[in-house]
Amino acid sequence: MAPSPRLSPALNVVVNAVQKAGKRLLRDFGEVEQLQVSVKGPGDFVSAADIRAEETLRAELSRARPGFAFLMEESGSHGAEDWEWRWVVDPLDGTSNFLHGIPHWCVSVGIEKRIAEDRTEIMAGVVYNPAADEMFWAEKGVGAFLNDRRLRVSGRRDLKEALFATGIPFAGVPRKAEFSQILAKIMPQVAGVRRFGSAALDLAWTAAGRYDGYWELGIKKWDMAAGLILVREAGGFVTDPEGGDPYAEGNVVAGNTTMQPKLREFVQEGIGSVASARPRAPEAPAAG
Repeated sequence: MAPSPRLSPALNVVVNAVQKAGKRLLRDFGEVEQLQVSVKGPGDFVSAADIRAEETLRAELSRARPGFAFLMEESGSHGAEDWEWRWVVDPLDGTSNFLHGIPHWCVSVGIEKRIAEDRTEIMAGVVYNPAADEMFWAEKGVGAFLNDRRLRVSGRRDLKEALFATGIPFAGVPRKAEFSQILAKIMPQVAGVRRFGSAALDLAWTAAGRYDGYWELGIKKWDMAAGLILVREAGGFVTDPEGGDPYAEGNVVAGNTTMQPKLREFVQEGIGSVASARPRAPEAPAAG
């Protein structure tokens, strides 16, 4: 991506950092494709690539903004507890795709600001897919862009034409029953549901209008930080299933002004049907 005149100094820092990390990851990805046929497989190699990418990002971002704190997927929180600004970093979102030689993975960095003691806001974000050389970026009040092209969410209004994205819970992860109920409610109503394996790219593609909506339960802050502002700056809505802030619990429903409320209803109904089916605990006997 060539430098854009719209990029703020902070976003220029992020773009340079993710391009540097992405270039190394792309070389590692070429190695992974060769390792697919080995007996050991590429698992250890990919874990090392993930950590190297995070180290690159931390070094580049720290050099440019030494006062910023970090929240990073691999190494957790760094910096002052009373931080005003924080980088929220996923060095490799879509690790399973990367591991299997599938070119759908990205580097994601959000810029978070503390607004009050108990409240923060994502002010900017970048999601970079090196395999496709697609740089999605957004900044509050500036808009959302793919490279230097402005993004808008999908204009579709008819559910029968809608294509939604989601993430399927991994083995051993709670909420599988809720996911199954939500999917059962959505599938008969829409053109299709896709699971491509990267939450950050799912949100970026929703911002770009490739998907009409996206939902997922229980994802991490680094999975969604950059994607949240991408969707909002592209004219979309992103909330939790009840219409609140998705950032705290990681329950995300995104889409355009028509699709997002409908998708929220499906998600709420699916969650509710599982809750109502659970056996109730017996009431304690009345005292005395």
